[in-house]
Amino acid sequence: MRILIAEDDQVLADGLLRTLRSSGAVVDHVASGGEADAALMTNHEFDLLILDLGLPKVHGLEVLKRLRSRGSALPVLILTAADSVEERVKGLDFGADDYMAKPFSLQELEARVRALVRRGAGGGSSTIRHGPLVYDQAGRVATIDGKMVELSARELGLLEVLLQRAGRLVSKDQLVERLCEWGEEVSNNAIEVYICRDLHLKSVRPAFSAFLGQH
Repeated sequence: MRILIAEDDQVLADGLLRTLRSSGAVVDHVASGGEADAALMTNHEFDLLILDLGLPKVHGLEVLKRLRSRGSALPVLILTAADSVEERVKGLDFGADDYMAKPFSLQELEARVRALVRRGAGGGSSTIRHGPLVYDQAGRVATIDGKMVELSARELGLLEVLLQRAGRLVSKDQLVERLCEWGEEVSNNAIEVYICRDLHLKSVRPAFSAFLGQH
């Protein structure tokens, strides 16, 4: 999954980045409302926005309002230090999907992130099945015939993207977009390497069939 964090508190942002990256997410960070608005208007395919309300330059509620005015259904988790019920209600009315008041538990935030991403993908189970291959998106564990498959974090991310798009063509550029954070240089050839590492696993191979041979 790819997440955008809009938070101007650098200490909190660093904690969120470490936590979410350790769980396998691709995470980008901005520190102002203007930067958040600009990032959301690009072609980046985010699965979730974690949005602080007290952002400089452009308030978080305005960022949310602009996002929804563009017709985006991107799941949004609001972070707020405000104790005001009125402000929380306003955020939900503007189109937020959930909120957490600071301070909060990082473990609870991870659980809410997983729930919101599942909801954004159509809800239901976090498990994807493809023949004998089973991938648990919450636990980030892949098994074949009940036996765990040893894959790196990047390879698991690649597998997740392709399983979510089973039966559809996926280009290398799309995979780079989904798997790489801003400023991270990963070539199209590197994506091919990740795929080739997994092709010896016959049960995993069908998940890659929509990609093989594409640009």
